[in-house]
Amino acid sequence: MSTRLYFDIEEHQWPLVYDDKYNVSFCGFERFHIFDAKKWRNIVQFLKEAKFISADCLVKPKEAKENDLIVVHTKKYLKSLKWSAKVAMIAEVPIVACVPNILVQHAYLKPMRLQTGGSVLAGKLALERGWAINIGGGFHHCSGDKGGGFCPYADITLLIKYLVMYRSVQNAMIVDLDAHQGNGYQRDFLGVPEVYIMDMYNRHIYPKDEEAKRAIRRKIELGNKVEDLEYMLKLRKNLKAALNEFKPDILVYNAGTDILDSDPLGHMRISDIGIIKRDEFVFEICKSHHIPVVMLTSGGYLRRTARIIADSIINLKAKGLIGNEPVSKSSGD
Repeated sequence: MSTRLYFDIEEHQWPLVYDDKYNVSFCGFERFHIFDAKKWRNIVQFLKEAKFISADCLVKPKEAKENDLIVVHTKKYLKSLKWSAKVAMIAEVPIVACVPNILVQHAYLKPMRLQTGGSVLAGKLALERGWAINIGGGFHHCSGDKGGGFCPYADITLLIKYLVMYRSVQNAMIVDLDAHQGNGYQRDFLGVPEVYIMDMYNRHIYPKDEEAKRAIRRKIELGNKVEDLEYMLKLRKNLKAALNEFKPDILVYNAGTDILDSDPLGHMRISDIGIIKRDEFVFEICKSHHIPVVMLTSGGYLRRTARIIADSIINLKAKGLIGNEPVSKSSGD
């Protein structure tokens, strides 16, 4: 079996997935959203400036098309994205409702579909290399029949379903450390014991989705203004316990940086180094348990988060937690 979104990469390439077309350019309308619409480009630029990578090290994904998206999305939902007013609600930019849909498709939805393809490819690469990072994706508020919170496509659900369909993965763990509850994939995996969900989030902020919370096997609800020490103690305790309870074939790490101090939507107080140490711990425990890990960058609403993500990736390499060496061949190759 094969799929268009899966392909082999060159040996010199890193399992770092990115395309410059990830970035949203909306005739200037992106300025009306708090989200840094060029975050992904800035991450890569910082990595290049640090001489950590060159352009040919990166892997360019293929855009997820309707035939791919229909694996998780209803036809009704995909059809609804042809209405600009619907997309405006998902993107949380009301003025988009006035923009012709052909422009909305090109300027916003196409980059999001490309990032979705990137998440799917990163899942395959993680099995082959032991780790992978999509410098994008992590649309954790989108489920098969509903988008929201700047998340138009359910890339996490699609990533896992493709691994089950095409790479014989039996079970997966999602570790969501974005400041917000990941209610999208949670709704998709309600009643699915093969997907273990650990979610650590600020309970006082969006989306407060009680129905979706039923899918969480290890729920860590935090308050406002949580700082590094409390955060790391709870993360260490709970992730260790989760991996004692469940042995996944792959761990999907939703690494939102909206936990950062002064982020206007996360309302938490984690420092730059706190985020770097958080990522280091997740990769370290995955390596010690021989579990492939795929990281998605997800939320993060301050301009300075791109620098922190780049510094975190550089730190992972410095600590020997990521590298360019293949570890195994996927069973589907």
